[in-house]
Amino acid sequence: MGLSTHVLDTMHGGPAAGMEVALFTTRGDEATLVKRFTLNADGRSDAPLYDNHTIKVGTYRLVFDVAGYFGKLGVTLPEPNFLGKVSLDFGVARTDQHYHVPLLVSPWSYSTYRGS
Repeated sequence: MGLSTHVLDTMHGGPAAGMEVALFTTRGDEATLVKRFTLNADGRSDAPLYDNHTIKVGTYRLVFDVAGYFGKLGVTLPEPNFLGKVSLDFGVARTDQHYHVPLLVSPWSYSTYRGS
């Protein structure tokens, strides 16, 4: 399947539908935007970010607009917000495997792991 992501809103106990996300390829300090997308009702992109034929060995970054998402929901956030955007840098070593990058997030915390 290549690369996918999924975001769960731990404050409200469901998918982070409507969150804006950006995907980048990275090389050292340089980042190149690949695409921007909005998570669907299930908190996922509508299609895989890459399939196994197009993903390359290398480093990537997903940037999740956490403050924008919670702000749209009417959550009162401090200024400046504790979490504005969450940036996850990760590597892809094997293009024949699936890389799933989930994010569990609230306005004050997040966690991630390599999912299946």
